[in-house]
Amino acid sequence: MIETVIEFSRYFVALLFGASVAVSFAGMVRTRKNYLAFGYFTVILFVLQLVCLRLWGMALTAKIYPLLSHLPVALFIALYLKRSWLISLTSMFVSFLCCQPPRWIGTVAGEVFDSAPMDHVGYIAGAFLMYWFLQKYAVKSVRHLMERSVKSCLLFGAMPAFYYLFDYAATVYTDFMYSGARVAVQFMPFVTSAFYFVFVLLYYAETQKQASIQRERNMLDAQFRLAQTEFVSLRQMQQNAAAYRHDMRHHFALLQGLATKEHIDEIKEYLRTAQSDIDAITPIRFCENETVNLILSAFAGKANQAEIMLTVDAKLPVSLPFSDTELCSLLSNALENAIQASEYIPDSNKRIIRLRMYSKNNKLCIDIRNSYQTEPILYQGLPVSKEQGHGFGTKSMAHIVEKHGGVFQFSVKDGWFIFQATT
Repeated sequence: MIETVIEFSRYFVALLFGASVAVSFAGMVRTRKNYLAFGYFTVILFVLQLVCLRLWGMALTAKIYPLLSHLPVALFIALYLKRSWLISLTSMFVSFLCCQPPRWIGTVAGEVFDSAPMDHVGYIAGAFLMYWFLQKYAVKSVRHLMERSVKSCLLFGAMPAFYYLFDYAATVYTDFMYSGARVAVQFMPFVTSAFYFVFVLLYYAETQKQASIQRERNMLDAQFRLAQTEFVSLRQMQQNAAAYRHDMRHHFALLQGLATKEHIDEIKEYLRTAQSDIDAITPIRFCENETVNLILSAFAGKANQAEIMLTVDAKLPVSLPFSDTELCSLLSNALENAIQASEYIPDSNKRIIRLRMYSKNNKLCIDIRNSYQTEPILYQGLPVSKEQGHGFGTKSMAHIVEKHGGVFQFSVKDGWFIFQATT
């Protein structure tokens, strides 16, 4: 009687262990509702297995065990936990692989004590130990690997899936593994080694790709922070202009004093200095939107210093569907690239930038084109920079436009490099 209880306890622990590990790898949230659903699900599967054992015996039940346990677990993960089929199947295959250490511990215990019940007790103890180890050290890493990308999930799940198929084909449905043939004994070590090296090489390539993406994301973040800093400077310039206007009464008082004393030359010099100061801090008014006025004013000054003819046609409302920092990043990167490209032209008369912006049907339309010395190269719709660490500005522009559901295009036509966007 005791032996029977131990044996059936092993079967239930095996089912509970495999299913618990699978749902943990799949990322089941630890809530009372999920625990109840999982508990009912496990009990139903166990009852179903007992019925099959009663009706058909151990031999047939073992052969249809994938339909009684493994497939239902994958269905539970896919349908109830709403995970992808790839993650569901991979979680199930990996959990099956995790069942092997408890099985081996049970086998060792049974051999040492020459007792079938000790085999079951060893398995149960090994299952609890393995579950604790996986929860503490492996679940988060496995979940990260599977959710990182489809390729990463496929790489991670390939070996467990192959082992699962081989184990059933060679030990349950045939006796190939126990035939004693040399090819059978050496097959799994060979496949394990091959999978290990392939996994290491492919996973290294995948991690390098992810690291490159992360570096690019960091560069874009740096570009955005730079745009924020530049916009703060533009705001400061606007505040300086407001303060200068506020102090105009003091300037008038000084001028009146000089006029009373008929110091005409000093008045002229003072007016010339004041005019220069006002021009330096006063944004040019291109449109109704003050943020755009600040940005375009700053780059109009940069273009003037570089002897570039910048023409602006901006017809924009007071508000736009962009944050100030997004507008600053978008326009600053576009105009900075245009100025840099035009500066290389030896003849200053051919350094030209044309900017047109307008609002239509609540959408912002942008057309910026510039002359250039060397024709830009486009790859996958984006200009390619030959300088190390450059080229992130255009990616930042594309990201902002796509973030707002817009479309953009970089093109080269009739001697013009053109950026157009609608969003």
